[in-house]
Amino acid sequence: MAASCVALAALSLCLPLLLLVAWKRWRRGRAARHVAVVVLGDVGRSPRMQYHALSLAKRGFSVTLLGFCNSKPHEELLQSDRIQIVGLTELQRLTVGPHILQYGVKVVFQAVHLLWRLMCREPAAYIFLQNPPGLPAIAVCWFVGCLCGSKLVIDWHNYGYSIMGLVHGPSHPLVLLAKWYEKLCGRLSHLNLCVTNAMREDLAENWGIKAVTVYDKPASFFKETPLDLQHQLFMKLGRTYSAFRARPGPLDPATERSAFTEQDPRSGTVMHLHGRPALLVSSTSWTEDEDFSILLAALEKFEQLILDGESLPSLVCVITGKGPLKEHYSRLLTQKRFQHIQVCTPWLEAEDYPLLLGSADLGVCLHKSSSGLDLPMKVVDMFGCCLPVCAVNFPCLHELVKHEENGLVFEDSEELAVQLQVGTAAPTPGLGGFAGSHRAGSRIPCSCSRGPVLGLDEKPREGGSGSLRGWVSAPPRS
Repeated sequence: MAASCVALAALSLCLPLLLLVAWKRWRRGRAARHVAVVVLGDVGRSPRMQYHALSLAKRGFSVTLLGFCNSKPHEELLQSDRIQIVGLTELQRLTVGPHILQYGVKVVFQAVHLLWRLMCREPAAYIFLQNPPGLPAIAVCWFVGCLCGSKLVIDWHNYGYSIMGLVHGPSHPLVLLAKWYEKLCGRLSHLNLCVTNAMREDLAENWGIKAVTVYDKPASFFKETPLDLQHQLFMKLGRTYSAFRARPGPLDPATERSAFTEQDPRSGTVMHLHGRPALLVSSTSWTEDEDFSILLAALEKFEQLILDGESLPSLVCVITGKGPLKEHYSRLLTQKRFQHIQVCTPWLEAEDYPLLLGSADLGVCLHKSSSGLDLPMKVVDMFGCCLPVCAVNFPCLHELVKHEENGLVFEDSEELAVQLQVGTAAPTPGLGGFAGSHRAGSRIPCSCSRGPVLGLDEKPREGGSGSLRGWVSAPPRS
């Protein structure tokens, strides 16, 4: 009797799932032009996956983009009638119990929730997954693919275990478990993309995974900002951040001024202010792989140069982004007593970020890859805006930034301070002799058009970027 009850209970639990699988398999033929793009993170802070979704939509695919909706994606994504954004619920880590229990509860919740969300959507011919984070997303997406006949495509941005290692140390049991999981489940994919040739080689040699390098490229909205739009942006930001407001002084009441620009009340012409400060921009996710103490030390040296009588402009340093270490560095910033430097840390709307990059004089990148194998997309965006870049060195940075060809590379705060001096000492701030290569764009190492998943009419070449045509046209595995 007891055995019959157990069998009946098991059947009642499994029958709905079996019926759902059968129904999705029946509908699979209608889903040949549908792709599910999965980000187990904030969609608004995942630009590469947004570009994937836009590129696929422009080529006739219907796209379901699943991820956390903590910040607003770009407007073009929201306006596309081929893209549906499906929000995932983010479970914050528990504050009680051992760390391994906290992680365990979060992983189990995310696995069940993602499984439910994917199974309740229209079946997809392809599941396009960002990694990291891949725990538990890789296993869940592979399982859904097995049930529904979808192909799994993993876009390797970095290694998740290496990011965990920054917090817990490389020999922590959780890090070792994450590495084992990532290496095992990563081999379950049908297709793999990655962001650098160094990562492609590492995946092949150490993981047994064959991948195709698809370099990031700036979207079309990353470009130099016209002066009138710069003025509008500065006036808008000035309502919240004092660094963008005009300095006190005798003003024509009819003249509209920011810290950098002024608009003639009669003609409406916008001009740069004489003696304006230089505008330095750095964007960050405020994580352990970016050491902002380097920038703070360089700013202190820059300040001292001005105090010592060097002919340098004052500086407005804007650090954009959200992340776990923002409060820590914000406290350090409040302890500084700069006289000629103002620092602000805004979170910008998606449409304002490219405008700010296109208005700045100098960009600074402090990204040091946790694995040494990925590249900072913020530099790609800066190149798109013709913004001179100073970037901290790490093993594969040369695939993007070539010292004294399309930017400057520094090792420490001393070198960065010198580069800030070079970049702002000219009559018009900027890296003078190097700025031209940014505008020409010919020296930026990339092999695809606007957005990563482009060049769809080419056959994919081993070890190079290229097409999804051969992949997408192949029938999903049964």
